Amino acid sequence: RTAAECQQITAGIGTQRLIEIAGNPALTGFQAPKILWLRNNEPQNFDRLEKVLLPKDFIRHKLTGEFASDCSDAAGTLLLDLRQRDWSQELLDQLEIPRKWLPKVYEGSQVTGFLRPEIAELTGLPSGIPVVAGGGDNAAAAVGTGIVRSGLVSSSIGTSGVIFAHSDEINLDPKGRLHTFCHAVPYKNHLMAVTLSAGNSFRWLRDTFQYVIQLAGADHRLSYDDLTAEAARVSPGSEGLIFLPYLTGERTPHLDPFATGAFIGLTSRHTLAHMVRAVMEGVVFSLRDGLEIMRGLNVPIQQVRAIGGGGKSPLWCQMQADIFGCEVVTLQVEEGPAYGVALLAAVGTGHFKTIAQACGKTIRVVTRTVPDRKAKAAYDRFYPLYGKLYRSLRDDF
Repeated sequence: RTAAECQQITAGIGTQRLIEIAGNPALTGFQAPKILWLRNNEPQNFDRLEKVLLPKDFIRHKLTGEFASDCSDAAGTLLLDLRQRDWSQELLDQLEIPRKWLPKVYEGSQVTGFLRPEIAELTGLPSGIPVVAGGGDNAAAAVGTGIVRSGLVSSSIGTSGVIFAHSDEINLDPKGRLHTFCHAVPYKNHLMAVTLSAGNSFRWLRDTFQYVIQLAGADHRLSYDDLTAEAARVSPGSEGLIFLPYLTGERTPHLDPFATGAFIGLTSRHTLAHMVRAVMEGVVFSLRDGLEIMRGLNVPIQQVRAIGGGGKSPLWCQMQADIFGCEVVTLQVEEGPAYGVALLAAVGTGHFKTIAQACGKTIRVVTRTVPDRKAKAAYDRFYPLYGKLYRSLRDDF
């Protein structure tokens, strides 16, 4: 709904200036265009505004009575100055958003308030419990998986796919293909690449073939394990079948809402097993797009930590190691974001001195997957073709 507002923001400020200040171009999911949408489409509600909060910060206000946010979540509004780690007066002035509407910004482990007595009585919790700033979902997940120092990267395959890299410095992609945000780790930053339809592509394939099974009158419920077992029977590269996972457009690296999914190279010899493997490989190729941009920005990548659905399947892990060309590990942690904010609270209340110390004492590697040399060589041949296909089809999309 906010596409017109994104164009309005870009026209008024300029893409490069937005990236310089906020680390990102104007995208429809950010909060700033939503504020403008309210002004343009529901002026009667816009006139009632007193405060603008992110969802978790509204809950914080209920808990503590304080208006506060954290740097990592605030960076996703398109209103934060990454260098100042505070609201950008330039952007607020340009967009005519009063600073008084916005909460105070804290670092992720800082205490922002204390549990109010009436909430303590309502919940049965002790009054006065400190409430720390916390983090946005991906930044909190990064803390929960130990992505808090240079060289570590996480790969998450959920509905969408995310490559997340810790960065000690502000490292901007001048083309805006990667997100650059403040980290929940105090005074650190992170880069993030997003594939819009990662696990969602796999789910689409399962649901499609589940419908075929139902039409045949069978009552078998097709599971993801069924599909990965089929994919494991096919050699890397799916005998020339390539899948573009752009079922809902694409974010990184194309920023193209009109991109669509496609099977390329389909022949009569290909089976369901080939299609499953091609979908899995296409998703991981799309994540490699983000990794390659990070490598081009000199982001060190020593280890990839697989989380989400991509960390639960040995085949997904091996495929990531082979396509990324580096070690992929899994952790004992499954809670991700919730675990991460618990660690932030433990630091904020003095149980650990630093977030790095908290992660070092609580997070451990449980499996390691290294690239298979033969499979890696095959994928290195296919990956350039995968990238070329989008450029060839872009105008047709």
